[in-house]
Amino acid sequence: MDGYYRGKKILIIGGTGTIGKSLLQTMLLDRPDVIRILSRDEYKQFKLQQQYSEYTNIRYLIGDVRDAERVQRAMQDIDYVFHAAAMKHVPSCEYNPFEAVQTNIIGTQNVIQASLAAGVKKVIFTSTDKAIAPTNTYGASKLMAERLVASAQYSRGSRGTIFAAVRFGNVMGSRGSVIPLFKSQIESRRAITITDPNMSRFMMTLKQATELTLKAMSFAQGGEIFVLKMPVVRLSDLANVVIAKMANKLGLCGEEEIKVESIGLRPGEKMYEELMTVEESKIAIELPDMYIIRNVYFDYVAAYEGGVPAPIQEYSSHKVERVSLEELSDMIKSTGVFE
Repeated sequence: MDGYYRGKKILIIGGTGTIGKSLLQTMLLDRPDVIRILSRDEYKQFKLQQQYSEYTNIRYLIGDVRDAERVQRAMQDIDYVFHAAAMKHVPSCEYNPFEAVQTNIIGTQNVIQASLAAGVKKVIFTSTDKAIAPTNTYGASKLMAERLVASAQYSRGSRGTIFAAVRFGNVMGSRGSVIPLFKSQIESRRAITITDPNMSRFMMTLKQATELTLKAMSFAQGGEIFVLKMPVVRLSDLANVVIAKMANKLGLCGEEEIKVESIGLRPGEKMYEELMTVEESKIAIELPDMYIIRNVYFDYVAAYEGGVPAPIQEYSSHKVERVSLEELSDMIKSTGVFE
């Protein structure tokens, strides 16, 4: 970070989630003036306060991104905003679609308006690969939020706030992700349920997700979407690696003692995910570790040193070679889930 956040005032919306906590932990090393954590979960805030009790530059704010006035108060005198609050689970959003709209779409507009009113320097919005050609409420609501963030950049008037987004795949080991689910299923009943063994997903470690988000904050010129070049994992491979690790941890005689049950796709789920469309690739810049989808209303190609035009292609988990079992095992190990 090289002092980028030193002496600055930062707001993390959704700061008690997996990404929010990792951003907090990392930015504290840069000695910011203050980091405000805004979330609606009182218990998680309490746990966070216990964990970081020695820090005097963290403020814990109870509030909901749906509440425009609360967001505006939390935003006062802030330099940088990370917007990581969302309804994220596909089945929950499918069953409660307007709740997803209120959090993911209206909540994002609340963040945009508060940022402009408070004169914030930069805002980074965390999006998802499910926003590409969405087949579910979650993806559709995130796509709409992406559009709001992009439009905020060219409709901001004379205000200097910079808006940008990062697009994630699945974050390994995050709250509600499949690895902790597999682990708990094996511990409780020696079996796991998978939707379809041939399903593939883009996956990234928490460290990669955090680094991408922080890099986006420093790189952002206005209206971009930052997409990490991340590995593809097939669900059957993931299940096999988790089974092997759990069999070893539980001292089972053989992995065959753990059953695998295929239950089929849930409503709104896709077999494959996409991180960038063909149309987006036409305006994207490629760097060694990421793609940057430019905002067509701004010309800032020269701002990204070493960047070249991206290949014009669809970036789909169906078309990217999946990682080996050994690489996948190392990725899972890095999450610390099995420690």
